Amino acid sequence: MTATELFTGNLPERMNAVEWKGDGGVPVTGLEYDSRAVKAGSIYFALPGIHADGHDFIVDAVKNGAAVIVHQHDIPVYDKNVFYVRVKDSRFAMSAVADAFYHSPSKRLTVIGVTGTEGKSTTVYLIFQLLRLAGKKAGFISTVQYSEDGAERWNTEHQTTPEAPLVHKRLARMLGNGCEYAVLEASSHGLSPRTNRLGDVLFDAGIMTNVTHEHLEFHGTWEQYRDDKAALFRAIGRSVDAKGGGIHGDESFGVVNADDPGAAYFAACTGHKTYSHSVKGGALPGGILPGGADLTVIRLEAGPGGNVYDVRVRDGGGAALHIEDRLPGAFNAGNVLASLLCVSRLLKKSVAELCPLVPELRPVRGRMTAVRKGQPFEVLVDYAHTPSSFETVLPPLRERADRQGGRIIALFGSAGERDTQKRALQGRIAARYSDMIFLCDEDPRGEEPAAILEEIAAGVFSLPAGECFHRDGFKRDVNLFLIPDRPAAIRAAFSAARPGDLVLLLGKGHENSIIYSSHTMKYDEIAEAERALDEAGLYG
Repeated sequence: MTATELFTGNLPERMNAVEWKGDGGVPVTGLEYDSRAVKAGSIYFALPGIHADGHDFIVDAVKNGAAVIVHQHDIPVYDKNVFYVRVKDSRFAMSAVADAFYHSPSKRLTVIGVTGTEGKSTTVYLIFQLLRLAGKKAGFISTVQYSEDGAERWNTEHQTTPEAPLVHKRLARMLGNGCEYAVLEASSHGLSPRTNRLGDVLFDAGIMTNVTHEHLEFHGTWEQYRDDKAALFRAIGRSVDAKGGGIHGDESFGVVNADDPGAAYFAACTGHKTYSHSVKGGALPGGILPGGADLTVIRLEAGPGGNVYDVRVRDGGGAALHIEDRLPGAFNAGNVLASLLCVSRLLKKSVAELCPLVPELRPVRGRMTAVRKGQPFEVLVDYAHTPSSFETVLPPLRERADRQGGRIIALFGSAGERDTQKRALQGRIAARYSDMIFLCDEDPRGEEPAAILEEIAAGVFSLPAGECFHRDGFKRDVNLFLIPDRPAAIRAAFSAARPGDLVLLLGKGHENSIIYSSHTMKYDEIAEAERALDEAGLYG
C-alpha cells in the first residue's frame, strides 16, 4: 500500500488534514509514534507531549526510514523522499489513520466496550471468559491482560486503553485469528476526544460499571470526566450506520449499574435499549425502569473464596436465580451481573442458561488476590487506588475482621502527577476502617515521594478521632507509618501483623513496576509479598 492509496476517500477529512507535501508513491508498512521504533516504510506521528515533543524527533524518524510524517506544527526542513501530512492534531489524526491502515477491523467484529472508575478490567475479563465458555471465539484488551487468539498475555504498560495504532492492530489480529467478539476496556482517557484512542472503534455494546472520583488532573472537572466516559454510549449509535443489521444494528445495547447515580445519564446517551443490574436493590434514578433493575441481588453472602447470592430477574415471573462465584470481594457480584446481562443479549440466551458457567470464572490477578505462605495472618493484594474503591473494598473486610477478632492493616500510596484531590480522601477512608496504616510509594513519577505521603497523612489526621476505627485516632509512628520504600513498608506491615489480622496491600495489584522521576523499578506486588513472607524470622 502506498501513501496515496492509504490517504484517499474520506480519510483526509476524518483526520483533519490541512496540507500535503512530497512523494505519495512511497510504500507504507506500519504506524509508529516513537521515533526509536520507526522502520523502513513507517508512518511517524509527531505527537506533542508533557515532557517531550515528537516534532523534535522527526529528523531521527526520517533517518530510521519513515516514509510518511504526520505533524501539526511547522517543519523547517522537508526530505524529498518523504510524504508529509499536516493535520490540526496529530494525536487525533492517528485514530483514523490506524483504522484505515488495518482495514477497519471493528466493522467485522462485535465490539463490547466497558467503562467506569472501578471494575472495568474484571468485567472485561468475565465477559471474555463467558463468551469462551459458551463456545465463542473472542479477544480482549484490558489494563491487566489482552488476548488476540485465545491465549492470555500480560499488559506490560501502565495504560488501560492503548494508543489507537495498537488498538486497531490488536483488533485486526483478533479478526485474523477467527475471533467474532472483542471486549475492550474503555478508559476516560481513551474515550476523550483529546486522545481519540477509541474514536474510530465501532462499538456494538457499552457497559458502565460506576463513575466516581478519578483523573481530574486530565479532565479538569468530574462532569467532564463523566461526559468523556459517556462517549462510549454515544458511540453505540455510530455502529448502526456503519455495520447495520443484527447485533450490529438495531439490537445494539447498553448495560448500566443501577446503584450508581450516573446510570440515568449514561442510559440517556444512547437511543438503544439499556439494561441494568443492582446489588443494593435500587431502581434507576430519573424514572428509567421504575420497576427496578433487570437483575437485582436479594441475598448476598461474601466469603474469602467467593460469593453466594440470589438474584431477582425483572419480569421473570418471580423466580430467583441462585449464583455462586469464585471471585473474592462482595463487589464482584455487580461485575458478574453486568457480564451476564451483556453475554445474554449478545448470544440471545437467558441469564438462567448462563448461570451454570459462573463458578468457572477466574478472578483477575491482583484483584483481591490472597497470598498464602503459611503465615498466621491473611494477606490480600488489590488494585484499589481511588476513594470509591476504598469505600467498596474496606467496609465488608472490616466486618469480616471484626467477626474473626482480627485487625486490618492497610498499606497504600497515591500516584504522582495524577489527581491530587483524592489523596486526602484515601487517607480519611482508610482511617475509618483500619487499625494501622502504612503509607508508601505507588508511582511517584516526577513528584517528591514523601510529599505525596504527607498529603495522604493529612487526610488521615483530618478525620475526627470519634470517626476513626480507634476512638483515639491515629498517631504517627504508633499506628500510622510513612515509609516511601514499598518493599520495606510491606516488611514493616508484616512484622506488625498478629495471628488473625488482615493485611491489605492496595494500589499496585497486577502492575509490574513503580515509576520514579529518574527510573522505573521492576516490581511485582504478589511476588514481593511472597518474598517478604519467606524471609526467616518475619513471623512466628
